[in-house]
Amino acid sequence: MSGEKKAWGLGHGAWVRKEGRVSRSFLILTQAPRPRPRALVCIRAVFVCALACAVVPQTHALTLDYDPLRPTELRNCDEQRYRGRDEAAQDCYTQIFVDSHNDSLRAQAVWAMGDLAAANVLFRQYLALNPNSTLARVAWGRLFLETHQDDDALKLFREAATADATNTQAKLGMAQIFARRFEGAARGLVAEVLKQNDELVEAHLLLARMDLEEGQLEDAERSLDKAQSIADKHKQAALEVYSLRAALDLTRGGDGTKWINRALAYNAHYGNVYATLAHFETMRRRYAQAADLLRHAVRLEPGLSSAHAELGANLLRIGATGEGQRELATAYEGDPYSTTTVNSLRLLDRFNEFDDSVAPSEFPVRLRLNKKESAALRPYVEQLAQKSIATYSERYKFKPRDTVTVELYPNHDDFAVRVAGLPGIGLLGVTFGYLIAMDSPSGRATGDFHWGTTLWHEMAHVFTLEATDHRVPRWLSEGISVFEEWRTGPTPGVAVTPDVFKAYQEGRFLKVEELDSGFIRPSYPNQVQVSYMQAGLTCLFIEQHFGFDRLVAFLYEFKKETTVGAAVKAAMKVSPAEFDKEFDAFMKQRYAALLPHMDEWQHNYKAAYEAIEEKKWPAAIEAARKAVAMYGEYVGDGSPYLLLAKAYKESKQPAQALQTLLDYRHAGGWDPEALRELARDLQASGRSADAIEVLLAVNYGDPLKEESHASLGDALLAAQRPQEAMREYRTLLALDTHDKATAHLGIARALRSMGDRAQAKRSVLQALETAPSFRDAQKLLLEMTDERE
Repeated sequence: MSGEKKAWGLGHGAWVRKEGRVSRSFLILTQAPRPRPRALVCIRAVFVCALACAVVPQTHALTLDYDPLRPTELRNCDEQRYRGRDEAAQDCYTQIFVDSHNDSLRAQAVWAMGDLAAANVLFRQYLALNPNSTLARVAWGRLFLETHQDDDALKLFREAATADATNTQAKLGMAQIFARRFEGAARGLVAEVLKQNDELVEAHLLLARMDLEEGQLEDAERSLDKAQSIADKHKQAALEVYSLRAALDLTRGGDGTKWINRALAYNAHYGNVYATLAHFETMRRRYAQAADLLRHAVRLEPGLSSAHAELGANLLRIGATGEGQRELATAYEGDPYSTTTVNSLRLLDRFNEFDDSVAPSEFPVRLRLNKKESAALRPYVEQLAQKSIATYSERYKFKPRDTVTVELYPNHDDFAVRVAGLPGIGLLGVTFGYLIAMDSPSGRATGDFHWGTTLWHEMAHVFTLEATDHRVPRWLSEGISVFEEWRTGPTPGVAVTPDVFKAYQEGRFLKVEELDSGFIRPSYPNQVQVSYMQAGLTCLFIEQHFGFDRLVAFLYEFKKETTVGAAVKAAMKVSPAEFDKEFDAFMKQRYAALLPHMDEWQHNYKAAYEAIEEKKWPAAIEAARKAVAMYGEYVGDGSPYLLLAKAYKESKQPAQALQTLLDYRHAGGWDPEALRELARDLQASGRSADAIEVLLAVNYGDPLKEESHASLGDALLAAQRPQEAMREYRTLLALDTHDKATAHLGIARALRSMGDRAQAKRSVLQALETAPSFRDAQKLLLEMTDERE
């Protein structure tokens, strides 16, 4: 299928599958309506044709409607459907369609039978005649939810809520969207709804789902108790209650069997009970376990497209590409509206653009690199991946039980689709266990990210996930990864950004038992980034206050099902409240020079920047030195170190400029241009060995620029490190350098130094073939000829 344009769609809303990512829900349902299916016209006219000839088989998930205002006629049919009595439900909905002249009611009937496009037409027709109907607008919004068109659904829910501020269903619709987008606004809306009416099953279920996702198990149980009580009181189907109770039991170390059996006793074909369990296993990054549960779901309910899609996604996460692709194709056949499914299938079509090889060693790594840059990147990715595995194996006393796969994507949207099915995500890398996917250095502009640190961060996840059978809380896994960046990574140094201190001062840091919520459902714009830093600082605190061994012991508490509070008590021998109090004291002590004086630091930083702009070098030096002294760990964009180095250089103080750049690097600074400047200054100062180490470090931040490899190759050759020099020259060739003759000559010199005269001569001849009058190559060839004689 790769390279071709193919039509993907079923009738109305068919679209062309082509190059270009589907970045949002395509407007299948909001296009101009197609002619009503012939069978529907027949029924409307003479009421004789069987509706079954018009509708498509039901392939969407069984959605329970708890709305107290749902028409009685539909609720009677719903009961048959919820019980799994599909034929009786079909007959019931057909009768509504035949008898009713209310297009909103008919839309909901035909929707329940699976013809979503026809339902869309009927909703549009009804609202054209009844534009003030908030009930129909909410129902139509739910149809858009089912077809993954959240923006259109949100628009309809907002219109309904604006027209009727008491419309709890519109608010719940919005909350549902925010909840599945993992946005903090969901909880506020649910709270607002429950204040209006505490007897809404759906509101309590949504709360329970969010609590489970965030690991707040006691809160989830209370919400489920309330939901079940209301469902029993009003004789409503409790299938979702049973499913969430099964998930709660599974999270606590049980198997959920009691609640699974209750769900299947109510509806023997309710595959969604397993799909719900799989959702929470996926949330815990237990992808293999989720895949097993989803296989149960699709065996029980073969037409459950959402389960096929999730199964396909999880199989891709554990490296089962072929089976995953087949499941995604099955999902598409039943649900052509899913953007994530289509994008994933299209990316899989292009997997032949990648080289796939295993680097043999004590710690083997499978590398999947784009063919256009594979030769240039492979040596560095392989070396750093193997070094990180060796480091973590020693530190965490765990050796990987399988080969780690590392995939690098030169197109960021390809990476985003690989991990989330949609472009535009702000992540740099994702780990699924023994599979790491991340941006390639070419996937972002130079200086935007440090690919070596990203790989080091992601490899730590391999260990924290696999050593705990994927039970480690999200915050601890992320915290250890950040901590290891600071302690053992390619750019060691604790690097905390100013916004984190602002959040701390504003009381936005979370308690240790609540840290996961900052990653899963943030309540303010940059909370995820703040949570990364807080998690890293928490691990740093454990290391410095309790010892590194306690951090490892804390991690291993999660080899079994436990809570963060219980693990803190077991590993640190303090209560969570005491832990939080001691962490707060650690923050105040470690950053005593900065926290009380943030305004002063900002003033000095701004003054240094403005003085640089105005070329007032003494003023810039004074302000920048103060900023560095107060906050020496800030090495981000526009770091005071870089301002100070520039001011020193412009003031003709090269020694001070050099030392400032060295201090910048030792603090964790990695800006490629700054490090190249540092390397040049070191070479000029006669510190060739130090310059080499700096240039080697540049490869882990910006490895695809010719300049670094040429100068590094020459320096390594001069330092009698020919094997490393040859790697740099070969990388030059792989980058398709304009000066191929120089690269071939460098390889020849390296080979000659290693004693391989025959291969060295071939490389010299290649240099001369490229540039016949290249004097240095001619000279080397003569020298080698004289040596032979």
